Amino acid sequence: MTDKTLLLLGASSEVGNRILEDIGDNYSLIYAHYGKNADGLKSAKERFGDKIILIGDDFSSEDAGKKVLEAIEENGIWPDHMIHLAAPGLEHIRFSKSTYDDFEKNLNICFKSAVTVSKDVIKHMDKDKKGGRVIFMLSSVTDGMPPKFMTPYVTAKYALLGFMKSLSTEYAGKGITVNGISPGMMETKFLSGIIDHAIEDNASKSPFGRNLYVEEVIPAFRFLLSDDASKITGQNMVVTGGM
Repeated sequence: MTDKTLLLLGASSEVGNRILEDIGDNYSLIYAHYGKNADGLKSAKERFGDKIILIGDDFSSEDAGKKVLEAIEENGIWPDHMIHLAAPGLEHIRFSKSTYDDFEKNLNICFKSAVTVSKDVIKHMDKDKKGGRVIFMLSSVTDGMPPKFMTPYVTAKYALLGFMKSLSTEYAGKGITVNGISPGMMETKFLSGIIDHAIEDNASKSPFGRNLYVEEVIPAFRFLLSDDASKITGQNMVVTGGM
């Protein structure tokens, strides 16, 4: 275990839980954010005890990220590594049937929370001169032609992609790397809002005949957080198994 601190936004997701399981022992302190329900972090709390601090913050609200920053400020220890996973569940919606509220929900959860939290977290990384790692969970929708009927989600992920690349340029040379990971469709509850046919169709197009498993994406996070990736920044690492 090191003396590093991790901030994991969207920790209660299946990806978040797997990240904690895989690399949690590498940190002396973990801030684990959840949206509306901390049940998904029960096993992590049992495993890590006082080393993990759970923070509830509904990123769909106008104050997305405020409670996270308040909790870190109160504790007084700022993270060396930050991973942003937060996103609304996927759903199919035709643009003609969508409203701006659909866009705002996606932008608040995916993008606004990232901007709000990153501003203070990266400021402290820069101030402390110890460097840092920032990873945003993007999506394979940002690589090539995006799928139909997901315009609000795709728009938010592209906003996050642009944000990631801009930050990486600004902080290059300061020991702070900023990257994205764009997985293809994974077999998680995140897919529960889209039709089975779309999930099955995606699986059939994969070279290995199925959608990704969460554990197949985790090595990308582990690598980008490592010392071996100290000179890799501004990259959108696409993990699709060759699709």
